[in-house]
Amino acid sequence: MPRIAPAEAPYPPKIAAELARIMPQGVEPLVLFRTLARNPRVFEKMFAGGLLDKGALGLRQREIVIDRTTARLGCEYEWGVHIAFFAAKAGFGPAQVSATVAGPADAACWTEDEQTLLALVDDLVDRRTVGEVTWAALGRYFDEAQILEAIALIGYYHTISFLCRGLELPLESYGARFPAA
Repeated sequence: MPRIAPAEAPYPPKIAAELARIMPQGVEPLVLFRTLARNPRVFEKMFAGGLLDKGALGLRQREIVIDRTTARLGCEYEWGVHIAFFAAKAGFGPAQVSATVAGPADAACWTEDEQTLLALVDDLVDRRTVGEVTWAALGRYFDEAQILEAIALIGYYHTISFLCRGLELPLESYGARFPAA
């Protein structure tokens, strides 16, 4: 049981509209979203800060950053939801799904630019800064808008991971589980 019970339908009109917009038709709103709905201000601000729309990074790049961030922060809930909804769309095979959780940033299943995104996540999660080697590699593969978006994604999903873990949200029934070590 989560530490704060998720809101139940009927939701306030603004929250209901946002849930209908973000969730696939016929899929129950995520426990995370329903829990955030307990505080409409937090709910609104978190959705306003979302970065799942078309941006400077492509879907595959965005998912590499999100999956690695949530995995490195031990957030099986959010990692599992993203793997369930986006891994196939992003073209991840089983080795890549597993490599978002375990393995070095320079694992052979990734291209060099993808390895650079993984290194960026690892730098920020482990050291709260970007090392010079990673920064130089970023400049070879990404423009300023893409770098800023990647850093913002890491920060946003750091917050999401803290919410999920701090609230002890139960895993979604359809969410992927971390691979066995």
